Amino acid sequence: MTIAHDSRTDAAPPALAEVMQRLGQRLSVAKDEGIFTQDDEADRVHLVVSGAVRTTRLLGDGRRQVAGFYYPGDLIGPETGALHRFSAEAVCDAAVLMVRRAALKAYAGEAGFERAFWEAARRELERTHDHLLVLGRKTACEKVASFLKSLALRQGADSASMPMSRQDVADYLGLTIETVSRMLTQLQGQSVVAFDGTRRFKVTRWDALEQMAA
Repeated sequence: MTIAHDSRTDAAPPALAEVMQRLGQRLSVAKDEGIFTQDDEADRVHLVVSGAVRTTRLLGDGRRQVAGFYYPGDLIGPETGALHRFSAEAVCDAAVLMVRRAALKAYAGEAGFERAFWEAARRELERTHDHLLVLGRKTACEKVASFLKSLALRQGADSASMPMSRQDVADYLGLTIETVSRMLTQLQGQSVVAFDGTRRFKVTRWDALEQMAA
């Protein structure tokens, strides 16, 4: 079964992405390099061009929560407030476009910018709601199955890459790295997915994956 559609719900609205392509400063970001930091002033907008980016937040006890992963075409955690609530780092070597919010407003007009930006924020909120459902209502196996399904759907193919580490996945799903590894082994043992190394997998039984991720 080949997936023929792209399930990106958090990609930038076309109008905003087009303006950023015209105005943006391209930044190359190495693996694990920071793009912005939690509590930095949110006066810039960032769009992923290549690679992948994660947003993270340090909890009071020192643990790290991965809030989301962003791929080419995505705005990185659009903020409606004055400060960034999360930090953003490259999962792998990546490139992003950076534009000051003031420059976007000047180019697109106040009303045009607000419409496009609030649409991006709405998509981000939908993604966050979906993530909360996974965290709060699913078993460990269902969480990992949901994550693999989202990667495959995002890339529109049976065979997909997983650029993030097992620890990133664990911190995103609220699991330990040992549990993530065990669930991946279980899914392979059931012939639901097949891994080629640690960074690529193929969905071999879509019906089973979708049932687990439901």
